[in-house]
Amino acid sequence: MASSDITLEAVPSIGEVSPEDWDACASPGRDLGKYPGKACNGHGAGTSSWLPGDSLDLLRPAYNPFVSHAFLSALEKSGSATIRTGWGPRHLVAKIDGRVAGVVPCYLKSHSQGEYVFDRGWADAYERAGGRYYPKLQVSVPFTPATGPRLLVRDGVDRERITEALASGLVALCGVSKASSVHVTFAREAEWKLLAQHGFLQRTDQQFHWRNEGFGSFDDFLATLNSRHRKSIKRERRDALGAGITIHWLTGKDITEDAWDAFFAFYMETGSRKWGRPYLTREFFSLIGETMSDDVLLVMARRNDRWIAGAINFIGSDTLFGRNWGAVEHHPFLHFEVCYYQAIDFAIKRGLANVEAGAQGEHKIARGYLPRTTHSAHFIADPGLRRAIDDYLKRERAYVAEAGRELAGLGPFRKGIDEAP
Repeated sequence: MASSDITLEAVPSIGEVSPEDWDACASPGRDLGKYPGKACNGHGAGTSSWLPGDSLDLLRPAYNPFVSHAFLSALEKSGSATIRTGWGPRHLVAKIDGRVAGVVPCYLKSHSQGEYVFDRGWADAYERAGGRYYPKLQVSVPFTPATGPRLLVRDGVDRERITEALASGLVALCGVSKASSVHVTFAREAEWKLLAQHGFLQRTDQQFHWRNEGFGSFDDFLATLNSRHRKSIKRERRDALGAGITIHWLTGKDITEDAWDAFFAFYMETGSRKWGRPYLTREFFSLIGETMSDDVLLVMARRNDRWIAGAINFIGSDTLFGRNWGAVEHHPFLHFEVCYYQAIDFAIKRGLANVEAGAQGEHKIARGYLPRTTHSAHFIADPGLRRAIDDYLKRERAYVAEAGRELAGLGPFRKGIDEAP
């Protein structure tokens, strides 16, 4: 596959791209953009806007830890995302004169697990009609329902040209791989629109995110809520710690192997109940502890001198990404405290603009997390299947938009200035 002096290849391991080259594409200007107040201020919308001349609105993204070489490499090295688990790496690499200019995290998949954008119904229908849905190509961060950049381009090159080449390259890779489709999930909206120009169908869904409106404290946030929800949150926070439980933030060197052991036990307990087989191995957590611990926040609950529950979060330049939670003791409201309220507290103290608390969960609305649209793009090779899915997605997008409007109206915030805080 080639386009002028741009060459494209698919590599079977992220290890075939150096960390320096990958991260130059995934996190261009990270030293400037990692911390609030520099390339991305603490209340930004997810992309810095100081790069000129980008008509596709694909400006340098805020630092997103999930597309870093360290995170994706840990998934592969730990055996979490490999051919054996149905996630065969096929990372797309664009080069100019032998130098890496752009990359796409991509996997050849033999199932539809661990994606959080559900297409199993498409697969079943296609296979009943005599088609073969698997393998398919998945452009995503495995097991991670968090929006972030997917077409990654380094500074100092023609960003529009490389981005267009990567989008076209995914379609070509679909044919070469004999895949039924390409699925770019949890993409940025600008990428979603660009991919539509390359024949990708557009899909939307929603998550529930918290937005920092320049709060100086958790109490400042509470003051924006109506009386009923404000009192409810105060009661939940008080009751969550009523059994002598203390909460601890662990990041960087404070995250020991003992802490990882405890958290992995929580993860396995919850994962075994929800999915049957948790996706991440114990080695994965040690690897990210070695390579990116400053980007990790463990919120851990302790009682009677032992860890009893915890949640893992990842720290971006403007967003705290909540991921997995688990517990070996279950106490009223402890889940809300560890996953939602502590995340808000941390984001306020760090000056982060957003908290993304993962997939699903309308119960988050009462706790200040409002609906936000997520975007995915799908290239379907078979014309008949494509037509059927296109028709379905038109109706689904309308439903998602209407549901989002209705749910936003259920938010806990004060409606008028006459209500006392």
